[in-house]
Amino acid sequence: MQRGLRIRKAVVGEEYVARAYDRAGDFGREFQDLVSEYCWGASWGRTALSRRDKSLLNLAIIGTLGRSDEFRLHVAGALRNGVSDEELQDTLIHLAVYAGIPAGVEAFRIAGEVRALHRQESDTESPTSSTESTGDHS
Repeated sequence: MQRGLRIRKAVVGEEYVARAYDRAGDFGREFQDLVSEYCWGASWGRTALSRRDKSLLNLAIIGTLGRSDEFRLHVAGALRNGVSDEELQDTLIHLAVYAGIPAGVEAFRIAGEVRALHRQESDTESPTSSTESTGDHS
């Protein structure tokens, strides 16, 4: 389970994992352990696909299922895993073609919100302030 917990924290963030365990309380703690071991250890712990590739697969699958909260979480994880805007767009277009335009509309809406937040956080963490920046954030 420890390997899965390490991977889970790296992809979705330590804060998210801590909140998931806190919200679960005693009743759901074993389930959170199962998620860490099964999803993150047994699946994400495999090595044939990169974390970036797994992120793209998750976006297509979770977006198809219409699980908005999980989709939002995994968009942020995909950005942490180095997924580019173009890869994100292509994945969401592929999702829309195979899962339906409404799923694509929702996926693009959520991804746009998460990207904006990710950019704000990246700008905040930057060593130069916005007044010193060249404006090139590509």
